[in-house]
Amino acid sequence: MSDKKFGIRFADVNDVSIILKFIKELAVYEKLEHEVTATEEILKEWIFEKKKCEVLIALEDDIEIGYALFFHNFSTFLGKAGIYLEDLYITPNCRGLGYGKKLLKEVAKIAVDRGCGRLDWQCLDWNKSSIDFYLSINALQMSSWTSYRLSYNVLRKFVYENDV
Repeated sequence: MSDKKFGIRFADVNDVSIILKFIKELAVYEKLEHEVTATEEILKEWIFEKKKCEVLIALEDDIEIGYALFFHNFSTFLGKAGIYLEDLYITPNCRGLGYGKKLLKEVAKIAVDRGCGRLDWQCLDWNKSSIDFYLSINALQMSSWTSYRLSYNVLRKFVYENDV
């Protein structure tokens, strides 16, 4: 049993640099660091000025050790909002201590407290340790669904190309 003190708090605008640091660390872990174009200015605008998502900061002895970034989505079938968890990250030296589970549980509590119908997220198919963890908490693997994306350049081309 660790004698460390774990805590969770909502991020504020002063946390932009630590959020970006964690995003970059997560990208390295996911082998996607080449895709990170976020900057502190972009995060400040979209998270704190436009309020398009929310961030929880995980702390060990008042030191930032991870984060969860989430936003509301909507289920037409349920007729109510849900929460989409974009990122859940704990620094490598603090993994295996139950902090990720506590952070996920806090996001789940927010969803319940707000009357949301569900909590959704994605996981890379090679990330066995995360998949095993999600299955251990009875998360439903959505194997019959396939994700699609229009990236920025393709999105712009789709919007502005001339239909024949």
